[in-house]
Amino acid sequence: MKRRWLAPLTPLYRLALALRNRRIENGSEPVRRLRYPVVSIGNLSTGGAGKTPLTIALALALQKHGLRVDVLSRGYGRQSKLAARVNPNGTAEDFGDEPLLIAHETNLPVYVAPQRYDAGLLAESEQSISEQNHQPIVHLLDDGFQHRQLYRAVDILLLNRRDWQDTLLPAGNLREPLSAIHRANVIAIPADEQELANELQAWGWQRPIWRLRRNLEIPTVSSPVAAFCGIARPEQFFAGLEAAGLHLAARAAFPDHHRYTAHDLDRLISTAHAAGAKAVITTEKDLVRLGKLASTFPAALPLRTAHLRIEIEDQAAAIDWLINRLVS
Repeated sequence: MKRRWLAPLTPLYRLALALRNRRIENGSEPVRRLRYPVVSIGNLSTGGAGKTPLTIALALALQKHGLRVDVLSRGYGRQSKLAARVNPNGTAEDFGDEPLLIAHETNLPVYVAPQRYDAGLLAESEQSISEQNHQPIVHLLDDGFQHRQLYRAVDILLLNRRDWQDTLLPAGNLREPLSAIHRANVIAIPADEQELANELQAWGWQRPIWRLRRNLEIPTVSSPVAAFCGIARPEQFFAGLEAAGLHLAARAAFPDHHRYTAHDLDRLISTAHAAGAKAVITTEKDLVRLGKLASTFPAALPLRTAHLRIEIEDQAAAIDWLINRLVS
């Protein structure tokens, strides 16, 4: 979403970014190192790039290659400020929706703290107890591109054409200017945006480009359905459902990371019934945030979940490159 009326404020935002970058570069804002290597997965915009599904895919792929993997996250929206290991049976209020989702999907340790370095210290203190297997350890830093206070061995930056053509906050949606791309070691783009790859290379990018395929796994469900979500780019979710052949009798978009209430669900159920929907469908991240409220939906209007999966084209080569970079 563009907010052109806020364009006069963009120079102030740009100045604040420049001052912060200067503090990092001159050492007045220290960059701290963990004992084991960190791989950051991030983007330039304010959400919706697929960082969490890519983090999950990388975690599982690295684990299959014999590495011990954990995930570090800020835990957006959690109530506590203390570093903690995510309990998969906990709530989004305790740990944040994305860390909880990662813990559910990977069965790997996930750690949260406002400063990801503190999450990493907790991770390494727990990992040191079980070092008898001598497997290498890798920390994956979810949504870490702007968290420069933690040193990382590899920066993976997700980028799409929408970001490539966007502008800085607050008029646009970019948290950093396009020049920040040069900090990345890998750019990951949608597989169907080959022109973006060509433009990046013409712009001077000579490092690896990964191509990502988004697969929305739709459960077997009777149509029409009512769909709802509280994510950064709800239109992608709704379009994916329609592309899979579902008829959306009703749809509702809530703010990203929305905390659902019983009143929200009463309204959703009433709207779905009025529209003639036979089921309700949402995202897995929204299901995590619903928690016990998910049981509110009646048997005549079951709640179903669509799962977003990210696949890296030529994944074997990409993972080999990543591991070689980590051990070199």
